[in-house]
Amino acid sequence: MRIVYFGTPEFAVAPLRHLLAAGHSVVGVVCQADKPAGRGQHVAAPPVKLAAIELRLPLLQPAKARDPEFFEALRAWQPELIAVAAYGKILPKTILDLPRWGCINVHASLLPRHRGAAPIQWAIFEGDPTTGVTIMQMSEKMDAGDILLQRVTPISDTESYGELQSRLADIGAAALVEALAQLPDGRLVPQVQDEALVTYAPMIEKEQGRIDWQRPAAAIGRQVRAFNPWPSAFTTLEGKLLKIHRAHPAAAVGRAGEVSDDGVSVHVGTGSGVLVLEEVQVEGRKRMSARDCARGGALRSGVKLGG
Repeated sequence: MRIVYFGTPEFAVAPLRHLLAAGHSVVGVVCQADKPAGRGQHVAAPPVKLAAIELRLPLLQPAKARDPEFFEALRAWQPELIAVAAYGKILPKTILDLPRWGCINVHASLLPRHRGAAPIQWAIFEGDPTTGVTIMQMSEKMDAGDILLQRVTPISDTESYGELQSRLADIGAAALVEALAQLPDGRLVPQVQDEALVTYAPMIEKEQGRIDWQRPAAAIGRQVRAFNPWPSAFTTLEGKLLKIHRAHPAAAVGRAGEVSDDGVSVHVGTGSGVLVLEEVQVEGRKRMSARDCARGGALRSGVKLGG
């Protein structure tokens, strides 16, 4: 089967490698254009581009998926199937209809729950006990195609977005290879998504990382995990930005937003319970343990976080 692979971020690297390891013929790779990244905003190549170069695969980076010149270049590759994982753009019907076996997508949620750009973050943020990967036949409507195969995995109480994303990338890669092994002989039975169960996972905005200390500690703890490593849960400490990279809720009492250091742990009062700080970063400084930050005098008992 001649496969063209669409993907852009780190999540999409593992499925590409698994396709090749399984013996599939990847005749070309498509990813988004290089973009500014990091504090210096230097232009950087997306992870899938770097993987394609390493693997010596033909590569296209169209500015727009609807570009006629891109479509002609794609058609010249003569794909029998297009495999997609976190490409980041909606594909037009002309591309969806191009390959004999259609377009197959690796989506990091148990559809129809969490359609959209940030399913992993929202699964953690909303306290889902499980998540998984869906292999779906793509349609013109976002993440609404028929389900071909799903794999389920639990979300631990300590797992961050970055950690869960890495696990789901491997699960999705194995599921994609499994689905392609069953597709040609009709062993996959497409299942229509139940529209009554649809939820959405929109793109994350930086401001959504701001902590409201009136919320319960359990909810804030999920916020910290969901936004690690990006965009980070944050608050303010005496006028400076304070990022909270790791923390966990505990059953204790404290005033909302007020720091308490008992010599063993550094915790902050919330609307219900306390948030025990583990790893933090004060504006202009490196990441450090909350204990070290407290020793330096920044996180001291009685100081108030947030507005």
